[in-house]
Amino acid sequence: MGQDYYNILQLTRSACDADIKKAYRKLALKFHPEKNVGDQDTYEKFKQVAEAYDVLSDASKRATYDQFGEEGLKGGVPEGSGSAGAWTSGYCFHGNAEKVFRDFFGGDNPYQEFFDRVDGDMSMSYGGLHGRGSKKQDAPIERELALSLEEVFHGCTKKMKISRRVMNDDGHTSSIRDKILTITVKKGWRPGTRITFPEEGDQGPNNVPADIVFIVKDKVHQRFRREGINLIYTAQVPLGKALTGCTVDIHTLDDRILHIPITDIVTSGFTKVVPDEGMPISKDPSQKGDLVITFDIVFPKSLSPEKKELIKLALLP
Repeated sequence: MGQDYYNILQLTRSACDADIKKAYRKLALKFHPEKNVGDQDTYEKFKQVAEAYDVLSDASKRATYDQFGEEGLKGGVPEGSGSAGAWTSGYCFHGNAEKVFRDFFGGDNPYQEFFDRVDGDMSMSYGGLHGRGSKKQDAPIERELALSLEEVFHGCTKKMKISRRVMNDDGHTSSIRDKILTITVKKGWRPGTRITFPEEGDQGPNNVPADIVFIVKDKVHQRFRREGINLIYTAQVPLGKALTGCTVDIHTLDDRILHIPITDIVTSGFTKVVPDEGMPISKDPSQKGDLVITFDIVFPKSLSPEKKELIKLALLP
C-alpha cells in the first residue's frame, strides 16, 4: 500500500483547498524541527506532511493521486487516448520540507513566536534567513538520469519534463507549469556526472529558485558492465573448452561482432584484455578504454564412467 496523503493530513477525500491549507498549517507547526530538536521520528512526520501538502494542494497531482494512488502518481500513468503509448512523467517529491514550509508561510518565518521567542527584544534567525526580505537560494533538487551503455557510448539527447511553480505576473500568486529541459549526453559520461540547470526550481516571492541537478546513473545492461573507462564482459565457457581453447563471440555496443580466440587454459580469475574496445573517454572520445573478458567456467553436471577414465588418462600423471 502506498502513502495515504489524506490520512497524513488528517483529512477526508472530500477536503477542499481551505481544509488542506488549514491542516498543513497546523501539522507543520506541530512537527517543525525547531520545536522538536533532535527528534528524528518527528522530523520524518514533518517531511511526510510536506509531501502530502505538495501533492494535495496541486489540482493536477491530486487528481492523479485520487485516481491511481501513490504508485500511479510516482510511476507515471497513460496520457490521453490521443497519445498512444505515451505516459506522464512520474512525480518525485524534492525532499525539502523546509522549502514547502517557507513557501507556505512566506519564506521568512512569520510565526517567529512559535520557535524563536526569547526574553527582551532579541530574536534568533530562522531557516538561514537573516531578517525579513532576505532571499536565500533553495537547496539543489537532485534527480537521477538513468542512461543505457549504448546512450553513453554513442552520445544522445535527452528531454526531461519538469513541473515547477512559477510566479504569475502579479508577483503574488503562482501556478504550476511544465517545462522541457534538454540534456546533450556526451560520449563517455561516467556515473556520478552532474548536469546543472541553474534556478529551474519552484519560484516564490521570497526565495531564489533551486538549481535542478541531474546525476548520471548506468542502467543495468544484459551483456556488459563498466568500471571506469573499461567494459567488463563475462563469458560462460564449458570446462572442456576452458582446458583446450575456444573462441568467444561478443556483440559490441556499436553492433559489431568480435571473435576473440582464447588459446590459454582458462582458470579461476583468468582474464583476457582486448585493447580499445571499452567506453569512450569523455574528454577525448576518439580514445577508448579496454574490453576485459572474465570467465565463468561451466562444469558438467555428470560424467559417464568411460569419460571419467578418459579424463584420468589425459590429466593424471
